[in-house]
Amino acid sequence: MTEPPAGSLTGRAMLVTGASSGIGRAIALAAARAGADVVLTYRHNERGAREVERELRSLGRRAAVIRLDLSDSQSVADLGPAARAALGRIDAWVNNAGADILTGDGASLSQVEKLDRLISVDLRGTMLASWQAAGILGAQETGGVIINMSWDHALSGMEGVNPQMFAAVKGGILAFSKSLARSVGPRVRVNVIAPGWIETSFAASMDSGAHRAAAESSPLKRWGTPEDVAAAVIFLASPGATFLTGQTMLVGGGVVM
Repeated sequence: MTEPPAGSLTGRAMLVTGASSGIGRAIALAAARAGADVVLTYRHNERGAREVERELRSLGRRAAVIRLDLSDSQSVADLGPAARAALGRIDAWVNNAGADILTGDGASLSQVEKLDRLISVDLRGTMLASWQAAGILGAQETGGVIINMSWDHALSGMEGVNPQMFAAVKGGILAFSKSLARSVGPRVRVNVIAPGWIETSFAASMDSGAHRAAAESSPLKRWGTPEDVAAAVIFLASPGATFLTGQTMLVGGGVVM
């Protein structure tokens, strides 16, 4: 059988955690447009997840919605079998979901509560999900790819208590992913996306001056979009990236190089 062209996901299946809105939603839609069937997860926003599911199906793709609590090890353990039952296989597993400590109820948490949430959801949850993904993808004849989410400023640092916590947790994901890539190859590839200033709900809550300063800090003089991140994910999941593993792609407009 002829291999699909680079950038195509025709005939493949992708799992995207935290896909009810924002970056996860953009990844799920981009995957569907590239030809993939998609399993998407949510924690609280079922309505958003169902709306994404309808959009995926309108594109002619199979889609399934699964509730996932990354802080609950049993919920993570149930994810892989449920995803395979829905689509039969998973070729790309995207660990996009993360804790929000900047907006909503997360912004009012104490410093220690924020740290505990980030460690439980972002770091521990990503590790548990990645281990499960590696087992499932590694058992398939064609293997697969795991794509984890870090943060570009984990490489350069940023002043402030929240950035300190993000850097520690997202830096941990980056380091873990490199070691995992060395452990699960050659059948499974592991890569990292490290977004920078991306127009999400956090951006909407920022002071206009700070928002403008963030854009000006980039050589490209703009904020990134969820679609910018999604495009990078689709490339790493595609046949065009089959010789890439253990790599980190910075999607931040050059603020961090």
